[in-house]
Amino acid sequence: MEEEKKQFLCGVVEGFYGRPWTMDQRKVLFQWMQSWGLNTYLYGPKDDLKHRLLWREVYSHEEEGQLRTLIKEAQSRGQRFVYALSPGQDVVFSSSCDLTLLKRKLRQVSDLGCQAFAILFDDIDHSMCQADSEAFSSFAHAQVTVTNDIYRFLGEPPVFLFCPTEYCGSLCSPSVSKSPYLQTIGEDLLPNITVIWTGSKVISRKLSVDCMSEVESVLQRPPLIWDNLHANDYDSRRLFLGPFKGREPQLRSHLRGLLLNPNCEFEANYIPLHSLGSWHRAGKEERKDEECEYCPDRALSAALHDWMEELNQPLQAGRQSTQAEQRSSAAATRCKTPDRSDCPSTLRGPSAVDKLPVFPLNSSSPPSSPVKGETEGREVEKKRSNKPSQPNHQTQGSRPGAPSVEGRGPKAQGWGLCGGKGLLSESQVRLLVGLYYLPHEHGPSAQKLLQDLTWLKANCHLVSANNKKTAAQKIDEWRGRSSRVLSLCEDIAQLHCSVVGGANRAVLYDLYPYVWDLRNTALVAKAFICWLDGRVLSDSSTMGTWRNCFQLCGKTTGADLLGVESEPWAFKGGVSGEVQMLLPIGSSNELFTHPPPLFPTSRLYNVRPYHTKDKLELYRMVRQLHLRTQGGQESSVVHPDVVGDRCFGPCLALCPEYCFILEDELGVCGCVLGIVDVRLFAKRCQASWMPAMRDKYPPKGGNTHPNTQDMIKLMEEDQGEYPDSLLYHFPSQLRLDALPELVDVSVSRTLLTALLTALKANGSQGVFCEVQPTDRQRLEFLTKLGFLEILRGEARSREGVVLGRLL
Repeated sequence: MEEEKKQFLCGVVEGFYGRPWTMDQRKVLFQWMQSWGLNTYLYGPKDDLKHRLLWREVYSHEEEGQLRTLIKEAQSRGQRFVYALSPGQDVVFSSSCDLTLLKRKLRQVSDLGCQAFAILFDDIDHSMCQADSEAFSSFAHAQVTVTNDIYRFLGEPPVFLFCPTEYCGSLCSPSVSKSPYLQTIGEDLLPNITVIWTGSKVISRKLSVDCMSEVESVLQRPPLIWDNLHANDYDSRRLFLGPFKGREPQLRSHLRGLLLNPNCEFEANYIPLHSLGSWHRAGKEERKDEECEYCPDRALSAALHDWMEELNQPLQAGRQSTQAEQRSSAAATRCKTPDRSDCPSTLRGPSAVDKLPVFPLNSSSPPSSPVKGETEGREVEKKRSNKPSQPNHQTQGSRPGAPSVEGRGPKAQGWGLCGGKGLLSESQVRLLVGLYYLPHEHGPSAQKLLQDLTWLKANCHLVSANNKKTAAQKIDEWRGRSSRVLSLCEDIAQLHCSVVGGANRAVLYDLYPYVWDLRNTALVAKAFICWLDGRVLSDSSTMGTWRNCFQLCGKTTGADLLGVESEPWAFKGGVSGEVQMLLPIGSSNELFTHPPPLFPTSRLYNVRPYHTKDKLELYRMVRQLHLRTQGGQESSVVHPDVVGDRCFGPCLALCPEYCFILEDELGVCGCVLGIVDVRLFAKRCQASWMPAMRDKYPPKGGNTHPNTQDMIKLMEEDQGEYPDSLLYHFPSQLRLDALPELVDVSVSRTLLTALLTALKANGSQGVFCEVQPTDRQRLEFLTKLGFLEILRGEARSREGVVLGRLL
């Protein structure tokens, strides 16, 4: 009993936020913990209001069985199972009935074999009801009285934890040493009850010996650290894959223990827990040579080495695998565990990956066999790479409803097929960790990305469209940094491709929403950096508001807010959020935050500005799309350019700088066009474009087809005027004639966002788009991006719904 009371508790907190882990995942967790020398697992019911009120109810027979199994599994792996309850939301401390119900619940858990408990009073209101105010001298007195009573009722177990309402320095009033609340806890709480503490903040960047000494003094006992370093439940766009850091091993002498509150996503916790084990072992070593001291970088390298085997295991979501027992995780090379060569290798090559299913991300378990559509999609992709696809053949792999372009083939060097399918490389995993490092600190790759983007944004005038005075050396410096950013963005796209195409579906299930989000943000950033070179306008232009735009947008970044004294939720989004805020439309969250697609796709996409060489491909694409909608065959007498000239011609000729191309591994597959100033554009069309079209398609002569003349009339109608009331607020226009329909609609959203970024950078304050009222899919797509209906059937001679949004 005395040895148990002296043991340093080091382990994991689970069950309070996010998606609950499966029993298979918990079994793997206990294997990890045993291998890495961790000894404590704290389990609590999911911590929302509904579950906080369940402390009054006993478990059903089925729930008892599940909890008993969990307790036995943890104990069989040498883990101390700590059961936690949070009754503070509505408990009446002076009510004997409430106290009896609380004891009944804990007695039931005790009878299942649990020998360690925790009572949590965090994140609740300090006020007491009338009955409690009459019975107790203070809120702390009420909590201490109930906790002491329960502790005695359970037979004074060797491990009993208490979480105070003031559980970190920033919550103490007026300070840690002078807090009446903590003073009462220290004086009246029974001495063998351990108090939980999170540090100077809820999420503490560092834990120092001096701060722990102060807490130890006021509590009259060494605290147990509830460490939120890797907790990500406060930000849906952040994940923390970095090593355990900022906690000196010397803290052990001032602590009862340390429990890590990890990422909600199970598979994201390999490195955090592996490195926590390294920290724990370093604190126990009697030798004090340099090799035995804890070093976060060394711990990260050791964890990465072992995680590589896990990442390339053919595992299903939720760790549902018949090979679970054979696949006990390899421990760190510095751990005293059996030699890894004794275990059979289960690494699979790329050939095995094709048989693995792509599963819905919002399902509790994946299908047991490959999804039919995905299998068909792979076959279609193979056919597309070998021969031209036919315009009337519709399959999931060839983008339903989108044009199937003849002549598309694998791209040239530098943009080949995704080669990462099957196995994640160590360099890719290091990139992943660097992008999702720690709450107060970015990894090297993220730091470089943000630093270069910030510099490129601040110096984009060097490559502006109308700046002719910049020295060649300055331009080369800008383009050199630009090249680094573009390369890193391509690496992020390849990383997304490898995660989706990898063998480990468990990792895909947990990490995909984050990698997908960052991939999309990186696509916009890459397209925007490419666009800046030679297209952004400087101050001397009549539309030159780019400097004012960049002063207003992206002014505050995470680096400004995430200081030592700030909680990391002060700025949300992590690397994705900071890249977003560096863009001119970074404050428009609706353009960046959307749920991931139900079925992940490993197709490699790129968004970039239009080049003159793309015109032929775009014309061919839109012509085939037109033929498909007409349901007919192309006549030999119809001019092949007529559809392209109507849909794309004016924009490509008069404002090509506002056209963005979407391409995949096989070539161009979509585009979006913009007009920054509709009034000026209409004048230029009448002055130059329409005369050129009349010359190209003369009304007289035997070679002119009637359909061609119909198109000429439509071109003239397209240049109809919009009301001044619309153009005053929305001077710019979008044209979505070739916006593709994809399984992953986020790619289309990313394409459109890139254009909006360019329009905003060159001074536009609002943009509109005309959509047919029957096109419900496109209306819904634009509405989700913040577009609102402005006009209906009033803007033009023909019917159309005009939607607009401010920039």
